[in-house]
Amino acid sequence: MRVAVLIPALDEAASLPGVLADLPDVWRCIVIDNGSTDGTARIAERCGAEVVREPQRGYGRAVRAGIDYLRPEPPEILVILDADHADAPNTLPALIEPIRQGDADLVQIDRSRTAEPRALTAVQRLGNGLATSLIRLVTGHAYADMGPFRAIRWEALEALDMGDPTWGWNVEMQMKAVHHGLIIVEIPLPYRRRLRGRSKISGTMTGAVRAGYRILLAVHRYRRIP
Repeated sequence: MRVAVLIPALDEAASLPGVLADLPDVWRCIVIDNGSTDGTARIAERCGAEVVREPQRGYGRAVRAGIDYLRPEPPEILVILDADHADAPNTLPALIEPIRQGDADLVQIDRSRTAEPRALTAVQRLGNGLATSLIRLVTGHAYADMGPFRAIRWEALEALDMGDPTWGWNVEMQMKAVHHGLIIVEIPLPYRRRLRGRSKISGTMTGAVRAGYRILLAVHRYRRIP
């Protein structure tokens, strides 16, 4: 099956080479440079990835830019992977296997039992717990995590009509997946402390507050069946 990987990146020049080196061979690998100032795009190209530039910052905007780039010749499976090397790219075959076998439409990582010590900060655990609890309250589906490493069938993705430009993107996907009746699977995969740099969300109090607000807003916005 044709598998494409989207890697949204903002100032991840230090960690990106390791991510790309550990990634198994896939049909296409696209790094979306979301306004970096540290040469992220140049390094991505040097490592053999395709590069899409989305200068207007926002996680959802970056992922959407990658999806728009792929749409003329889409994959069968789309994988979204962070650029911080906290997820293990070499576990991608395990992530996509339920879709390959026809047992899932959306597969995402469950880090709640596998994260190494201090890989998930207290802020992340609190935010994940609050978001998943609210999603269960609204939709009835009990997610274990908000893991960003995820795979989805392209046709299912297009049906969701994703649009959130910010950190609410994952909430939107997870809520719309329930509304649309997708087969959802969460699998435990390794998660480690980021090797270099600082998290855009949990690395600062400002970042955590902004992301938390966007996530809560997304739960409210996508609470109804579209």
